[in-house]
Amino acid sequence: MRIEGEKRYALLLAARDSDYVKKVYGGYFNVFVAAFGEGGERWDLFRVVDGEFPSMNELHNYDGFVVSGSPYDAYGDDSWILELCFLLQTLDAMQKKVLGICFGHQVLCRAFGGKVGKAYSGWDIGLRKVKIVKDFSSCSFLDGLDEFPPALSIIECHQDEVWEVPVGAEVIAFSDKTGVEMFAIGDNILGIQGHPEYTKDILNNLIDRLLTNDAIEKGIAEDARLKLQVAEPDRKCWGRICRAFLKGKWNQ
Repeated sequence: MRIEGEKRYALLLAARDSDYVKKVYGGYFNVFVAAFGEGGERWDLFRVVDGEFPSMNELHNYDGFVVSGSPYDAYGDDSWILELCFLLQTLDAMQKKVLGICFGHQVLCRAFGGKVGKAYSGWDIGLRKVKIVKDFSSCSFLDGLDEFPPALSIIECHQDEVWEVPVGAEVIAFSDKTGVEMFAIGDNILGIQGHPEYTKDILNNLIDRLLTNDAIEKGIAEDARLKLQVAEPDRKCWGRICRAFLKGKWNQ
């Protein structure tokens, strides 16, 4: 039951917790709540990767939803991914706020008719400068960005990307590596290709696991680690952007 006046959000977790994240942070849920949550809110966890979804009669209780990253392909036909696409379409019809991160960004694109596939230029791992196109956007939650620098650094870890945004979507950020770093549909759908919630240690551990599994070449890992040594992600700025989108207001 919802408490009157209480803001309620749900994390749709599309990845299983790594041993490292469980040990250090208690799970990805805590990482997301630390990045996007505020006092006086309730956050719930649904492990959609394992088929755990909110019931349809619960959806109206939530003010917003966050879709996490995932090692799965957003263009795959796993049953839980298809169910997730249907849920996202339902949430949009209800005008619920939905924030998609990495895989979440891509699956939002797919759910609304865009195109997603392997990145033409291969893996992007490490820090990336992202240019936000705020001057020409009609998205009201971007109105508070004037105080931010024109480009923000974000942690990236993906080998898929948005090829073509859905009809009616706006591309509101890009980089020299990826043409669609962020897109929005109206004021209730936002996708971010990078990981505003990630800390450098989470990415370093992920790089170790990708190397161990022969998912990336050693040179890619070394380049990513070098980037992490010489610069910092703008986590505070990205956190404010995400919170402003989900809550409809700008806070520190």
